[in-house]
Amino acid sequence: MDGRELLRSVKVLGSARGLRTVRAAWRLRRAEAWGLPAGGPERARVPGPLAAAEALPGGGVLRFARSALRITVSAGGTVFWGWDGAEPLPSYALAGEAPEPDPRAALEPDTDGGWRIVSERVTVAVSRHGAVEVRTPGGVVLRRDLPPRWWEPVAGGPGRWAQRSEVPADARFFGLGGQADGPRLRDGSYRLWNTGPGGSSGPGDAPPSLTMPVQFVVSDAGTHLAFHDNSWDGRVTLAEGEEGAGSGHDRPGTAEVRMEGGPLRCWVVVGTPARVLHGWAALTGAPALPPSWALGPQFVGRGTGGADEVRRVVDGYRERGLPLSAVHLDGGPDDGHRAARGDREGRPGPPGLVKELRDRGVRPVSVVEPAVRAEPGRARYEQGRAAGVFVRDARGGEVHGVAGTGDRAYPDFTDPQARRWWGGLYEERLRRGFAGVALTGNEPVVPGPFRERTLPRSARHSLEGRGGDHREAHNVYGLAMARACYEGLRRVRPGERPFLLSRSGWAGAQRYGGTWSGEAAGWPGLRASLATVLGLGLCGVPYAGPDPGGSGGSPSPELYLRRLQLGAWLPLFLTGAAGGPGRGEPWEFGPEVLEHARAALAERERLRPYFGTLARLARMTGAPYARPVWWGTPEDRALRDCEDAFLLGDALLVAPVLHRGADRRAVRLPRGRWYDTATGRAYEGPGQVLVEAPLERVPVLARAGAVIPVRGGDGRLALEVWAPAVGRTGGGLVVRDTGDGWEPAEIERYRSRREDGRVVVERVTDAGVEEAGLPVRVRGCGQEP
Repeated sequence: MDGRELLRSVKVLGSARGLRTVRAAWRLRRAEAWGLPAGGPERARVPGPLAAAEALPGGGVLRFARSALRITVSAGGTVFWGWDGAEPLPSYALAGEAPEPDPRAALEPDTDGGWRIVSERVTVAVSRHGAVEVRTPGGVVLRRDLPPRWWEPVAGGPGRWAQRSEVPADARFFGLGGQADGPRLRDGSYRLWNTGPGGSSGPGDAPPSLTMPVQFVVSDAGTHLAFHDNSWDGRVTLAEGEEGAGSGHDRPGTAEVRMEGGPLRCWVVVGTPARVLHGWAALTGAPALPPSWALGPQFVGRGTGGADEVRRVVDGYRERGLPLSAVHLDGGPDDGHRAARGDREGRPGPPGLVKELRDRGVRPVSVVEPAVRAEPGRARYEQGRAAGVFVRDARGGEVHGVAGTGDRAYPDFTDPQARRWWGGLYEERLRRGFAGVALTGNEPVVPGPFRERTLPRSARHSLEGRGGDHREAHNVYGLAMARACYEGLRRVRPGERPFLLSRSGWAGAQRYGGTWSGEAAGWPGLRASLATVLGLGLCGVPYAGPDPGGSGGSPSPELYLRRLQLGAWLPLFLTGAAGGPGRGEPWEFGPEVLEHARAALAERERLRPYFGTLARLARMTGAPYARPVWWGTPEDRALRDCEDAFLLGDALLVAPVLHRGADRRAVRLPRGRWYDTATGRAYEGPGQVLVEAPLERVPVLARAGAVIPVRGGDGRLALEVWAPAVGRTGGGLVVRDTGDGWEPAEIERYRSRREDGRVVVERVTDAGVEEAGLPVRVRGCGQEP
């Protein structure tokens, strides 16, 4: 911040706040000068030639002239390698101990002076100069990581590094967290730095609050996931390859990872998409299972209209017969745990309102920020200061953000003591009747003079006792806050599954709950909503959904409806809209929108048993609820390029309307027969078809033979079956709702087949085949293409 910026702060913010900003800016400058090493000359380094090899269980250590590489293949086929002594642990991404090495995999000499490790699911080869190749058991190369390069300060300190990788020419890149420019990631540079609204990050400058260095790569050769376990600021530069025409050579796709410090270590998981995400969940943790009610619609309002505004919204839903599971109460930033408090400013959250919502069958969700008002005498601040839990600078002073109502202090969630202190604060909130928590601003977003509106890079963190600064802690700050909240909720209510959303996070965020994204308003934001949810699912975070109204502006009735219709088919269903109170409810957009919204909400409620089944399966297998259309057939190149539709489980294909004024749209189908669920018309895939998309609905197609659990007319569990093609069979899985506790659930398997012109549905058990035992509705009969 230079002199002109300081003067502008005084003029714009007023004298008192401007002077606080000036003082904070000077404190920041001093802290950065004191706490971070000064820049200076750097020395470049590469591994050099291979000098020796040492065999270890599942792999070994390869020593080069100027570096050493440890490489291990686990019993499940997951590959780890780390340079310069980097080990799997400690890691914020891993759920527990590192996987055991495969005792059958051994390090052995390879051609041209290199070495290799051969296992049942993967072969890893290391060249004599340090390139690492991951191959299929048949020898086809999935990924080739070239020898890395380091730039190390001559005076000492953490060094930068870069690693360039090559993938097959036909490969497509996905992942990197919640990227709005996906789900297929185009050529460009993507920053790995969790950024709050208003920042800049990737090719489209749509900053994700949840980034992670996870590449999900799909090619004809196979599917793999590569994770560089490093939380420092970095960039991933992607370039898709090009296949040579005629006798020309293929140009491989490339991915270059550059990090500003930290270890150079990587995990690779190979297999089918389902097997890759199962292995990823085994490594980083099974997705948290949301309570059953959290699969219904949740209203997120705008502004601070107070308790009366909340009552108006809830009454409006009830009077019009619209389902509503929860309301998020946002009281604004103030003292962290007091964010939804209800005070003289009229913000929602007083105990009476919380009880009212509970009595009406609506769960109140408390919105919480990490900031604590740093005002002497305030109980929360004094408790935290006495416990020593706040982030400090290099000289031991607290680091404060500057806001209009006073300074803010920030707990250091990388400190186990701070997490326990913060988690203990939820007891009062749950006692008041709140059903769950939504964490926001935990990128962290810090008001004031700090660069990028976050904590200064010189700020000191515990990092589980190892010690370090904000350069390493920034990306895991939201993840550690979510952990503090989750563990606190578990301690207070051990018999209930916690409901937790966190706007920010990192690899492993699925262990604690779900997330939501805040894309730009308008039609581009609608497409970004879908891209973000699909990308998060491929990074192991299946319970996700978009902010209902984007980050600004009031939507048109058509855009509002198309947003609601898309949200009704996504795992986390948030309703509402931007623009302030009175513009977030279906009835505010006219009677036509209201009726079409009613249909979308009703269909979501009818399919709640299906969403519940998908949630359980995600917990067991790591498979996302919402999947790219290539999920079951990644070898289909046309499907790999399809970004405007998705599979909901195995049974349904959803094709949302993403463009203004559209009343029909093209849909790319995977192989097999698909039925339009509105008209019953059947289509044969693979291929592209044109389907009707009137304002009242979005196209949804059901796979022939699918058995889907739904709510019947009496509200009880029933089965909806789409007729299999003649000579074919189908099926589906059902996991019944066992409540919001930790009771184990049983997977029920059902099979559909044709017999003498009729469709028969049977339950398949270990003992054999028996009657379905549930009401069955057959659809699609007589609708041959």
